[in-house]
Amino acid sequence: MQPVLHELVLGWEARLEGRMAEGEQRYQAALKIAAAYGYPYLSNEQIKALPIEDLLSRIRDIPADAKGNPDKVVADALLGMHTPPSLTVSAALEDYWKLTTDKTLEKSEDQMRRWRNPRIKAVRNFISVIEDKRLDAITRDDMLDFRQWWIDRIRDEGLTSGSANKDFTHLCDVIRTVDRMKRLGLNLPFGDLAIKEGAKNKRPSFSTDWITDKLLADGALSGLNPEARAILLVMINTGCRPSEIANLKPHHIRLSAEIPHIEIIGEGRQLKTENAARIIPLLGVSLEALRPFAEIGFPRYADNPGLSNTQNKYLRENHLMESDDHTVYSLRHSFETRMRKAGIDSEARRYLFGHAIDREEYGEWELDVLVEHVRKVAL
Repeated sequence: MQPVLHELVLGWEARLEGRMAEGEQRYQAALKIAAAYGYPYLSNEQIKALPIEDLLSRIRDIPADAKGNPDKVVADALLGMHTPPSLTVSAALEDYWKLTTDKTLEKSEDQMRRWRNPRIKAVRNFISVIEDKRLDAITRDDMLDFRQWWIDRIRDEGLTSGSANKDFTHLCDVIRTVDRMKRLGLNLPFGDLAIKEGAKNKRPSFSTDWITDKLLADGALSGLNPEARAILLVMINTGCRPSEIANLKPHHIRLSAEIPHIEIIGEGRQLKTENAARIIPLLGVSLEALRPFAEIGFPRYADNPGLSNTQNKYLRENHLMESDDHTVYSLRHSFETRMRKAGIDSEARRYLFGHAIDREEYGEWELDVLVEHVRKVAL
């Protein structure tokens, strides 16, 4: 179909929607009709503020019907006669899922759950405190009341300001996205809501002595199921996130290569950042731990959120945590600490850790270079 004819067909379909639909569909049809005639949809107030030539251009493009009268469907669309639909906060959340599919294309099922849940929680919290208001009816007082509700919870329930600020971020993201994508033109009262956060506690790393004397002691980890135990051991000399190891597929585990290594790649799931894609040589306990899983991966924990809970619970119950502030994730920090003490340059550390390098990158990191760095710190 020729492009011009295609646009005419789209315009005609939109006109039919404009005659037959109500509310939301009628407004969306008006957007499509205006676009088919080469104009952005503007409200009637915005139309009135246009330069006279722009206004006349819109008027001249309104076709006549069979009786010579201006086509009302097109006239209403080009002159901004349709009012944006009034959505409630809960309805906005449903629209949000449809409008943000680009953000979820590569997410796994578990990643989708963890992405959706905090947004659902933020919307439910707002509705429980204020009400399921229309978006255009949300006031500054509503947002300040919601903020005060969070301040009271922080004071009375020992919650953190970070939890509150995440709620504000997710709620505002939902409503702003719907406002922008549906061209509602709302004046949203969302400024200056963040609650001051205190100094964040830095997660400690396991000392090398603790790893070798406690975690790697004979039988220390024998009570962990084989997959959880192997993933923990792989972390020691790779610094990988537990989920990165758990989601390795057999073809990402290359033990028969000249330099055994794993490849962290976003296959079947979305990596935390684009810098997380990397290759990591395998040495010491990490290499040995992966051997039984080279052909099967980790089916029990692939895309499963229960891994860290299982590992942390076991270490705590068996007195294998170096302090109350330590978690399994501290093994990742221990790897970075050992690299820093060994004098490994910051760019190599950042690459192995999956962090961004603070300059434009040239070429690829070679395994024979990386393995010499890891050899200095492998246990």
